Amino acid sequence: MTLRKRLLALVAVAGLTGAAWADITVGVTVSATGPAASLGIPEKNTISLMPKTIGGEKVNYIVLDDASDTTAAVTNTRKLISENKVDIVIGSTTTPNSLAMIDVVAEAQVPMISMAASARIVEPVDAKKRWVFKTPQNDILMAMAIATHMADNGVRNVAFIGFADAYGEGWYQEFVKAAGLKKLQIVANERYNRADTSVTGQVLKIVSARPDAVLIAGSGTPAALPQKTLKERGFNGKIYQTHGVANNDFLRVCGKDCEGTLLPAGPMLVASQLPNDHPVKKSAQAYVQAYEGAYGQGSVSTFGGHAWDAGLLLAAAAPEALKKAKPGTPEFRAALRDALEGLKNVAGAHGIFTMSPTDHAGLDQRARVMVKVENGTWKYAP
Repeated sequence: MTLRKRLLALVAVAGLTGAAWADITVGVTVSATGPAASLGIPEKNTISLMPKTIGGEKVNYIVLDDASDTTAAVTNTRKLISENKVDIVIGSTTTPNSLAMIDVVAEAQVPMISMAASARIVEPVDAKKRWVFKTPQNDILMAMAIATHMADNGVRNVAFIGFADAYGEGWYQEFVKAAGLKKLQIVANERYNRADTSVTGQVLKIVSARPDAVLIAGSGTPAALPQKTLKERGFNGKIYQTHGVANNDFLRVCGKDCEGTLLPAGPMLVASQLPNDHPVKKSAQAYVQAYEGAYGQGSVSTFGGHAWDAGLLLAAAAPEALKKAKPGTPEFRAALRDALEGLKNVAGAHGIFTMSPTDHAGLDQRARVMVKVENGTWKYAP
């Protein structure tokens, strides 16, 4: 081979390598199996609906299942960063998993968008959490909606039962603040594990405290267990859940025991019932139509909406990052982090996102509505 042909061959290889190198690579770890599967499956399904190109660059998605396990979530994150050289991590589904991933992404300086709820995932924005963003509403935003509804409807004493993990503890801390502001007295504080099959002992303590209402701080189908047990034990007060139960699998598992349940949720859950002037109705319906178009009428879940919003944030931020660096480089990852932090007025399935150096959740009161379970369906309760 002549020197000229060798040079041409090298140029061709370099060109092919450069094209691949320019792809944006997105790593996803999601709880598609295990106790949080009812949340993670619609999130995983939503990844296939995300943009295939952004800013003229191809986007590759690498999706791993962490089986609702914290150790697996960390292992997946390390694999995505070290082996797949991802530009950004989306995940995980649950608060404990997401919290465990923070050290990994911070050390590697790879931005992360969590699909879990706790404010502790992004607060305070310190040297580690400056790399972390999230799409679900902060607990305090939803806790205030619950406490306000309780106070406005004659509730004075309330019992709390939540997961015995970071999700339950985070919710308890935020609800204590909200209850204090609304002059509500917390008369019981109980915990249970996601995989538990009985909460009889905890519920007996709650019933004996004679609360006007009970707040269950769980997510997915495991949140049905305390509610069903409360009904079995004859509790007739109001029952509130968090936005962690806003999917049809929860309704299916809880059945008739869910009737009358009150909860705050993202507007997407009742998008078609919102008034036409609601600021999130149009963007919420866009996701509902996309998901149901792919997976069937009535299949949509608010948890998939959190994944959709992560995709929207990426689609809004990446073009700005591409102006500064090529994907696959530390410079691009840093630029992407900066672009995410600078996003303003991005309309998503659950709200309008405006990030800042001190706010990596970016949602306000437009991201919540009160919902009631009536006849086995979600009803907007303004």
